[in-house]
Amino acid sequence: MNKLTPNLIVDRIEDVLPFYLALGFEKVMDLEHEGALGFVILHHGSVEIMLQSQPSMAADVPPLAGGANRSMLYIEVDKLAPIRKALGKTPHVVPERTTFYGAREIIVKDPAGNTVAFASKETA
Repeated sequence: MNKLTPNLIVDRIEDVLPFYLALGFEKVMDLEHEGALGFVILHHGSVEIMLQSQPSMAADVPPLAGGANRSMLYIEVDKLAPIRKALGKTPHVVPERTTFYGAREIIVKDPAGNTVAFASKETA
């Protein structure tokens, strides 16, 4: 595993973003959703945080819409094959997919109900 990035699910990114910018984070990527910010990636040195709005999450991963789900661990890995094997028959939240930014993802819930996404930028 290479990197762990929290994806914090928020009602409106515009309400939360100033807090992180004041802490010195820099917005390095954003994506609009329904006329508002739907997703942003923030960096501060080697620290990365993603913010995603509830409406964007509902469109992106419908099984995670609503409810008490307020965060997701996003773990970048070199290859997904060892993760697939380790997960065995663990149900996926959505079918394995490729994101708009080219990462291949497997999203599951751990036994306590926490959402964990494993992502690889491998080409094969």
